[in-house]
Formats: sequence, C-alpha cells, structure tokens
Amino acid sequence: MLDDPPLLTIHRGHPRPDPGLVERFRGAQTSHLVDAMDGRGAMDWQIKPMDPANAAFVGPALTAFAYPADVVAVLGALGEAAAGDVIVVANDGYRGTAVIGDLVAGMMRNRGVAAFVTDGLGRDRAGIVAAGMPLFAAGIVPTSPANNGPGVVGAPIVCGGVAVRSGDIIVGDADGVVVVPQERALAVLANLDRVRTAEARAVAAVEAGATETEKVRRLIAAATVVERG
Repeated sequence: MLDDPPLLTIHRGHPRPDPGLVERFRGAQTSHLVDAMDGRGAMDWQIKPMDPANAAFVGPALTAFAYPADVVAVLGALGEAAAGDVIVVANDGYRGTAVIGDLVAGMMRNRGVAAFVTDGLGRDRAGIVAAGMPLFAAGIVPTSPANNGPGVVGAPIVCGGVAVRSGDIIVGDADGVVVVPQERALAVLANLDRVRTAEARAVAAVEAGATETEKVRRLIAAATVVERG
C-alpha cells in the first residue's frame, strides 16, 4: 500500500548555468542544435508553440512534474521561478485536462519567466497568446484541472521523450523545443559553429543553382543499376 505523498515537494539547490553561457544560445535554430547533438535533444514533435509568431526563447530549465489532471506542481513552479527561467512541466502526456491556462501564463510573464513548456495541454489559447509569453504544449483543451496534488518541482523529469534537469538550457522556436544538458553546453556550442558553417555553404550552393550535393553524386555513382527492357 502506497503512503500518501506530500501535496508539493520542492527540490532546491540545482546548479544554474552562467547567464553569459545561456545567452550564447539565443537565436540558435533548433534544427541546427539537434544536428550539433548528433540528432538528439528535440522534444516530441507534438509540443508546439501556441503562437508561432512568438516562439523563440532560451533559458535555464526549472522542472516540475504535474500528476495527470492536477496542476499543484505548476503553481509550485510559478512560486519558485526566477526571472529568465523556462518552466518545463512533465504531465505524463495526459490529454484529459489542461496543464496551464491564460491566467497562470500571465502571472508567469509578470514574474519574468522566459517560456513555459509541457507535454500536456493548455486552455484559453486566445488569452495565452495575448499574455505574450512563449508557451509550448501538445495541444489545447477547454477542460480545467484539479489543484489537489501531489506535485514535484525541481527534480529530474522526462518531457516529450527527453530527460530534463533543472539548470539544463532550453531553446525553442517555431519548429519545437530542444534540451541542451548543462554539462554539454560548451561542446554543443563548438559543434553548433561547425553546423552553421556547413549550413551556410549548403544554402549558398542552392542559391547558386545547385541541384545535388557531392554526397548525392557519390551515392549515384556507387549505386547498383538495374536496366529494364
């Protein structure tokens, strides 16, 4: 028999990345970041911005786990968040009720939260967009949740199929959300520079009229050709 857990558990004291390090990721394209991490780091494709025109953000994660149909953890994260944090809430991908609505989104904006990300759902989309804070969710539903708990803030979570710890660097744009583990940040930045350079060369080649890459040419040259007729 399980013991009843506390309504809210808060884990504090996680290491925070240097603000200057976080800023170096500002404006990074999520697809470039994924390439810089060997194809990893992107949350599930369903997690998308409520307002694609207001989707770009970067900041250190403050994690939370909200039990399905409950938002005590979201309220706890609101109380714990520092200006510039990205609140990342795992909800086991629950689709029965919302995880966040426009009023809480507005309070997060007032607190200086950089963005909110969840594998659950939102509600009151028009109000969320009007609040002006980048907010990513797996969809919208009008059903409200309970406030009974339990909930956990600050502990490691898995959101959208990606492990997230408080202090990891979270980057979002209209394509989705990427998690950069804090301890890998410098290595990812170095790889990101190489990815951007290669991408710029490829874009220039296409704009100059290229119809294939060197890799395509090698593949065709090495292919086994079967003639018919």
